[in-house]
Amino acid sequence: MVEGVNYILVLVAVLAVLNGVAALCFLLYGINAFWLTAMRHAQRSRLPLGAPYVQKDLSKVFAGMVETQDLPLVTVQLPIFNELYVARRLVESVCALDYPRDRLQVQVLDDSTDETQEILQQVVAEYHARGYWIDYVHRTHRVGFKAGALQAAMPLVRGNYIAIFDADFVPGSDWLKLAMGHFLSHPQGRIAVVQTRWGHLNAEYSLLTQLQSINLDGHFVVEQQSRYQNGYLLNFNGTAGIWYKPAIEDSGGWHADTLAEDIDLSYRAQLRGWQIVFDPTIVAPAELPVAIAAFKLQQFRWAKGGMQCAKKLLGTVWQSPLPWMGKWQATVHLTSYALHPLMLVLVLTSVPLMFLAKPHSVGVSLVEHLWGWIMLPATFGPPLLYVTGQRDLYPNQWRQRAPWVLLLVLLGMGISWSNTRAVLEGLLGTGANFRRTPKFAIRHRGDRWQHKQYRIPPDAGAIVELGLCLYSCGAIALCVVKGFYVTLPFMALYAISYGYVGGLTLWQSRS
Repeated sequence: MVEGVNYILVLVAVLAVLNGVAALCFLLYGINAFWLTAMRHAQRSRLPLGAPYVQKDLSKVFAGMVETQDLPLVTVQLPIFNELYVARRLVESVCALDYPRDRLQVQVLDDSTDETQEILQQVVAEYHARGYWIDYVHRTHRVGFKAGALQAAMPLVRGNYIAIFDADFVPGSDWLKLAMGHFLSHPQGRIAVVQTRWGHLNAEYSLLTQLQSINLDGHFVVEQQSRYQNGYLLNFNGTAGIWYKPAIEDSGGWHADTLAEDIDLSYRAQLRGWQIVFDPTIVAPAELPVAIAAFKLQQFRWAKGGMQCAKKLLGTVWQSPLPWMGKWQATVHLTSYALHPLMLVLVLTSVPLMFLAKPHSVGVSLVEHLWGWIMLPATFGPPLLYVTGQRDLYPNQWRQRAPWVLLLVLLGMGISWSNTRAVLEGLLGTGANFRRTPKFAIRHRGDRWQHKQYRIPPDAGAIVELGLCLYSCGAIALCVVKGFYVTLPFMALYAISYGYVGGLTLWQSRS
């Protein structure tokens, strides 16, 4: 009997340590969200979102360059794989960029294995016949995936500046001149890349796309801007940016050993003294995933790639001469998806701890209140960041949009199972198995995507998510029975989030 009690005490101790460590780590990420938001608030008065990033209008930088040969030659690379619904749209938007044709090289880097090949060959031939400098580059293999395609095309690049667009983007005609203005305004600077903000073509399509747009707005308007303005390391977001070719070469080129080749190259360049310029006033609209399975697939790839980069780069970051705050911010940035396994640990360990605890005891009540005070800032740090992003972008509408942030928190909690698997694969796995996010050219409510190609196989993780929903409902019952009233709201959030994500995944798979 004594031996059994000892085993129970050991189990309780282990679960308590896991729960406490997860809560404290969760708190650190929450505090960092508060910190970045506070930095954005402090900077708003002297550098609001609409303020120009240079002393003169970037579009007027070109006014003195009357002769075409004075303009720098720019190469636009379009890495594409099986995108039959949006491939033509991308090429047409890039060819409509307001830039002299003889100074603009367009490279269509096509790894497709379906009819996207024929679509791209046709549109490239059309624009080539009209006098555009456009090349079709097709690989018979996908070695290195996107990074491999970009690196393989480097010998064919004729310009010193390389703009990159993924298939879901539709840049405006003035995008290139505005972004190039940063390079031309600082000809002696060590600018490696100019990153612009992502806009949204279909934010109003559904609740899912609305929540994704709020998430991305918070990332770009608060996180990226705060990192840039405070001198922290930040990243090229993989698309809608312009690289300086010598910076790519000096930093070792594109590597295919992670799923986040954009973060990898960005960090290597900055650690070699190059700078990334982020300008949120220049916007490139893109299509958001409309299927929950596609969104989870995208998040899985970002989470796995981020953790691969953390494993690859954090040692170099901490050995660099960066100030300690810069190193800390880089650590939080690269490991940000660790929030998801922390969420999972918290919910999984809380139930047995509550089950084994004495109901309504004073000691348990004190511990629970301490846990609650830890979880409050950890939980509400990110929502404040997202609300700030909405306030900056929509000063007259942000109060109406703010309630959606709570649903975004639920979405983030609901995908914690999927992203936990991604984080573990990034830390423990080898290689980089790239699975792209399909696009369907969906822009308006009522547009149909369910019967188009690129169906994602049913996600077995939805069953686990619904199981976690039931598990959390059991946690709610325990909270009521044993008096864990501080913990109850958190368990309710878990139950709703897992139910929403798992249920939507199954419903869309059936439809």
